[in-house]
Amino acid sequence: MKTSSRVLVPLLAVMTLMFIWNLSRNINDVLIPHLKRACQLSDLESSLVQTAFFGGYFVLALPVGQFIRRYGYRAGMVTGLLTAAVGAGLFYPAAVTRYYPLFLGALFIMAAGFTFLEVTATPYISVLGDPEKASSRLSLAAAVGSLGATLGPLIGAQFMLHADTMPDTGLIQPDTEQLAAYLNSEAQLVKVPYIGLSVLFLLLGLLLTRIPLPALTEQGESSVRLRGIFRFRHTVLGALGVFCYLGAEVGIVSFLIRFANAEQLPGMSEKKAALFITLFMAFVLAGRLAGAWLLRRADPARILCVCAAGACLLVVTAMLTSGYPALYALSLVGLCTSVMYPVLFTLSIHKLGAYTKTGSSLLIMSIVGGAIVPPVMGIISDMQGIRPAFIVPAMCYVYILYYGMKGHTAAPPVSARIQINP
Repeated sequence: MKTSSRVLVPLLAVMTLMFIWNLSRNINDVLIPHLKRACQLSDLESSLVQTAFFGGYFVLALPVGQFIRRYGYRAGMVTGLLTAAVGAGLFYPAAVTRYYPLFLGALFIMAAGFTFLEVTATPYISVLGDPEKASSRLSLAAAVGSLGATLGPLIGAQFMLHADTMPDTGLIQPDTEQLAAYLNSEAQLVKVPYIGLSVLFLLLGLLLTRIPLPALTEQGESSVRLRGIFRFRHTVLGALGVFCYLGAEVGIVSFLIRFANAEQLPGMSEKKAALFITLFMAFVLAGRLAGAWLLRRADPARILCVCAAGACLLVVTAMLTSGYPALYALSLVGLCTSVMYPVLFTLSIHKLGAYTKTGSSLLIMSIVGGAIVPPVMGIISDMQGIRPAFIVPAMCYVYILYYGMKGHTAAPPVSARIQINP
């Protein structure tokens, strides 16, 4: 497929969607400390923000894949945007009532919408062009998403965090009515950013109905059976790799502000601590821009090994040091994780043929790592402190190193595995 307006316009449209949903998703990293104070939560309870959000991917990824297989990529993208708009809109009643389960429900619905976008966008970009350059193309698209992810914490911090350090209760000697008024005012801060996102999702959904998107299908995909994807060992192991990758990344950025506060550095407020999340995402952006060039010239599996080893080393360094060196080490992990997802994705769906969309759904389903790893870290943090909790992402990167070394080559030839049932 030649690079022309027929390809360029859809690529730009999908990359725009990646920018928007990554911006929205990474506001959650600021939402965690905000709701921790506004709803008076423990570390474990506050981490349920990520559980509700990424749990939506786990529950809906496979059904969404079947929906897209039947109705096509465009229907999936438009449905996703409209669903995300509903979820973002629910932040208004959640803020009014300050009812934490309603916040979690709104996040789950937003995630349902993003599941449609994730399941459509990544495989769409991977097959819309030269297959040999899929990793590079995905890395460039992911870099655009990383720009949104970099801006997300900055925007969220401006609306929801304070320039001065605030105690969890808001008041040192709280009166019942005063404390309630303070917590209610904190909850109201989420209205503007999330209602703004809801309107943006609606507008993008309407615009997408007007943009020409070529329909892409894989030969024989109408005959694919869901359970058939589990015949591809490299795909199943790759799905676990995606679980570890996203679980580790979400776990690190979810607790970066908490980690910074525990260091008790002079002048370290929540808003300043949020800058380390922005720095993390800026390193992700830089790495993905570099990766778009590098992945055209080097073996993706070898790059994955180097990145996984580097990420593990940086997390361990942060655990063994303190102060700003530890915070900068955690921020640098973003550079190492930058190309992990596009490489994991392309290695996992390599030569799946008719099973490409189903395999993509399984990989998106594995994003549930972002729902499971943060609560595990929260439990460890509540029991042992925040620093020991980072052993969890370190272990995740050890598995990704294994996948880059051996796991991605575990499958036998595809011709021996694919069976299309009439």
